[in-house]
Amino acid sequence: MLNKEIISASIPFLHLNDPVSQALELMADFHVTHLPVVVEEKFAGLVSEENLLNMHEDRAILAQLQNSFGQTAANAESYFFEAIQLVNEYSLTLVPVIDKESEYIGSITTTDLLLHLGKITGVKELGGVIVLEMEKVSFSFSEISKLVETNDAQITQLNTYTDILSGIFYVVLRINKLEISDIVSTFQRYDYQVKYYFGEELYENELRSNYDHLMNYLNI
Repeated sequence: MLNKEIISASIPFLHLNDPVSQALELMADFHVTHLPVVVEEKFAGLVSEENLLNMHEDRAILAQLQNSFGQTAANAESYFFEAIQLVNEYSLTLVPVIDKESEYIGSITTTDLLLHLGKITGVKELGGVIVLEMEKVSFSFSEISKLVETNDAQITQLNTYTDILSGIFYVVLRINKLEISDIVSTFQRYDYQVKYYFGEELYENELRSNYDHLMNYLNI
């Protein structure tokens, strides 16, 4: 899905001669802390609530803040992951969208981004979730998929990410059935570290505990 396809038609834009008070009112009305400023259909920049509040003149206009405008914007023809990255990187409440000529196309709200991200990750689909913890070099999609399929199940969604602080690599699996205890057991049998799992019921991860008790018993 491209950025231009998920633009919100309701989000307004500002002009350089608009008063600061008007910009603050619009931000409050639309529950955002950023708004784009447009000059002759071109994107002039992104003004933030913080910058507006620093202006103490009652009759101040946005032109007086132009040097502090942010220049962050997403390309209309890029996949919407670009907009998500900009939101995360710059802590935005919306992302302006421009074409290759820097003409302002519209804005995407963070709410819309979450909505469409939810669609492609299948958050509304029924099924279980398993989170594996491993070294990145140990990741093998074919092996993980095979272990799931041996339990008459399939992976409907797979995402990976690395924790910046710990460097730990996580694999998040969405499975096409809710009863996943056998799949969890299979992963643990093959020495995979199961960080979390969520299925039909909320239950503690007792399988590993039972396994450890058995091993301790056999070692006596």
